[in-house]
Amino acid sequence: MRYLTDRKQATGMGSGRDGTAHFWNMIVSSILMVFAVPALVLIVAAAMGGSHAEVTAYLAQPGIALITILSAGVIINHVMHEALEAIEDYVHGTAGKLSIVACRAFAYVLIAATVFAVARIAL
Repeated sequence: MRYLTDRKQATGMGSGRDGTAHFWNMIVSSILMVFAVPALVLIVAAAMGGSHAEVTAYLAQPGIALITILSAGVIINHVMHEALEAIEDYVHGTAGKLSIVACRAFAYVLIAATVFAVARIAL
């Protein structure tokens, strides 16, 4: 049995089954960001004002490097999902599909660049 109104059949929109999963994904990442953002701000604040060698030595500590990578990953992932939601709501057709691919690719490249940069400093 399908629960589609005449309008949804005409526009091709189905029922809202995906909304709950997206909602909980955003709730969990928001809760993680409550801890990740202050941790990242404190790490950056502690590294400010030092010479290049001091900052490199500070970021080379395993705990600091791990917190930096995890915080950046959580933040970028959250922003990516918010951007995808906006794209799905306001951009349609081929442009929407290409925008979604570009948004995901950009976010994953940012995460990979963050991991590479921190790993290069830490190792």
